[in-house]
Amino acid sequence: MTSFSALVRRDIKLAVREGGAIGTALGFFLIVVSLMPLGLGPDLNLLARIAAGILWIALLLAALLSLGRIFETDYEDGALDILATGQLPLELVAAAKSLAHWLTTGIPLALLAPILGILLNLDLKSYPILIATMLVGTPAVSFLGAIGAALTLKARRGGLLLAVIVLPLYIPTLIFGISAVSATAGPGGVGAAFLVLTAISLAAIVLGPIAAAAALRIQFQ
Repeated sequence: MTSFSALVRRDIKLAVREGGAIGTALGFFLIVVSLMPLGLGPDLNLLARIAAGILWIALLLAALLSLGRIFETDYEDGALDILATGQLPLELVAAAKSLAHWLTTGIPLALLAPILGILLNLDLKSYPILIATMLVGTPAVSFLGAIGAALTLKARRGGLLLAVIVLPLYIPTLIFGISAVSATAGPGGVGAAFLVLTAISLAAIVLGPIAAAAALRIQFQ
């Protein structure tokens, strides 16, 4: 666990020091959400109805921009080869890097979403569940994204391939994240959708590093 926590701290420090990936993700999120009211027009009722969908889609696309750097930087400087042959299992290496990505990208995006909800006339009573669903759902974004990042590690200009691999995996998270936020305006409540979203993230936390480690071993062969 000492090695695991040290790797997480190292990746967080590198991400904060570089700042480019975090800034790009947050900037893209801000631009996409800001342009939506201009494109859809001044209908506040329409914006309120689709606010949850816009915020979730924009968050997923913004997170996608930084997924490639989960393993890429360490692969380029040779650190990933050392990590792969070290005492820490490759599954825990993938888990540590996915966790660091969530802490440096997923959480900032989730915390920025309520602020951007003001631009979309999001209902005030939806703000608590919006924050909760994004904090619960974004681990799936990082841990599933690590699979695509590992599979496209050696691919030249693999950004498009990464998107093709990862975006279908995000569909359940997107559906239940939007459903939980939208349910605050209806009589059904948010319980079922929120529980399913939590289950998706837990499954991603368990299975994502295993699949990412298997993909990395294939890359090293």
